[in-house]
Amino acid sequence: MSGLARRLGGIPWREIAGEAFSRVFLVAQAVCAVHVVNAHVCSFALVMGPSMLPAMNLAGDVVAVDRVSARLGRVASGDAVLLVSPEDPRKAVVKRVVGMEGDAVTFLVDPGNSDASKTVVVPKGHVWVQGDNIYASRDSRQFGPVPYGLITGKIFCRVWPLKDFGPIDPMSAE
Repeated sequence: MSGLARRLGGIPWREIAGEAFSRVFLVAQAVCAVHVVNAHVCSFALVMGPSMLPAMNLAGDVVAVDRVSARLGRVASGDAVLLVSPEDPRKAVVKRVVGMEGDAVTFLVDPGNSDASKTVVVPKGHVWVQGDNIYASRDSRQFGPVPYGLITGKIFCRVWPLKDFGPIDPMSAE
């Protein structure tokens, strides 16, 4: 047993602990940097569902989201945006901006069953968003204009699937 104690006593514990602490601190800094970039600069989102057909795949696309543009007010009609759902704040949804504050937006009330349309003026501090597939989208036609503050980012690039890799072009707002 004294041989084991002598061996343990010869190990440079302070240097090992210092090195371990240094590496743990470095990893913590890296995790913090990734979090800040993801939350405030650029992130990725998985977009699934029929509401953005044909611009985005039904089975899902991974897209890059610019988080700075929304904060600087650089979102315009035609941009695809990631926003907090006005109906369920625990969800994020992707829609296309069709009208900015002050714009008059005309839309079909029930596109699957009637040609009846309605025109609204988007109030100050709000945007009008719609899915590209008006037949399968819950959007401003159901919940009204969306406060600009719910927009968390602007989608600028499709990352996956690789065959569709490239920029997401803004569509002309109708």
